[in-house]
Amino acid sequence: MGSRPIGETLREVLPPATPAPRGMLAAIDLHGCEFAALADPGTVGAFVRAAIDAIGMRAHGPLRLERFGDGELEGWSAMQFIETSSITVHADEVAGRCFVDVFSCRAFDAEAAAAVAVDHSGGASTVRVLWR
Repeated sequence: MGSRPIGETLREVLPPATPAPRGMLAAIDLHGCEFAALADPGTVGAFVRAAIDAIGMRAHGPLRLERFGDGELEGWSAMQFIETSSITVHADEVAGRCFVDVFSCRAFDAEAAAAVAVDHSGGASTVRVLWR
């Protein structure tokens, strides 16, 4: 056993102090979605509004909804601030998939947000939750 100062040994054994989580991120991946649902800005906007209601949040400011990208990567993206953070959506109608991230400093029902996404996209979901 080497002769290291006690502080050096403790730094190796004890993890650094970690603050309490500040918020919750739900990463919702949708696959097998209907082309028409993802290609329609009205459907994408309706999904965001329904998701806000489903998780008990309130919108802050207007929804930003834009279509951009090149070739097969072109699609609709949306960003909506909510009073506790934001919801982002990236739709890929060509591949029938959509990626939704909901982040909030207040806990919410990630499965409820995913269910609304499935209702609006016609696809199936995979949900991952990360506490940050």
